[in-house]
Amino acid sequence: MSELRFTDTNSANDSKGRALGLEGNDFLYVLAAFVASLALYLVFSFVLRFGFTPALVFSAPIFLLVAAWVLFLRRNKPDGYAEDFFDDLVNGEGWSFVRNTQPQFPAKEPYAH
Repeated sequence: MSELRFTDTNSANDSKGRALGLEGNDFLYVLAAFVASLALYLVFSFVLRFGFTPALVFSAPIFLLVAAWVLFLRRNKPDGYAEDFFDDLVNGEGWSFVRNTQPQFPAKEPYAH
């Protein structure tokens, strides 16, 4: 008679967790940008005595840029997508076939070492 061995397994999915609708720690970037933007707004408004609109103009881009980065380049994207996106912007074609850098008749050009 054979004995069956029962062992505990971890059958849970490998999730980094969710907070505020964002995967993993992405919400921390948005939260930190919000706090920094709010602090900058308070400094411009109460310390430097700027009006509402100028203080908002100087402080809002911090939050908006970070939120856009998280929402468009990190949310529901594979790991390293943002880095690859900016690398493609800087380096251009990368590993792709670029027609204008290929010789039209490769057999007629001399082979260079």
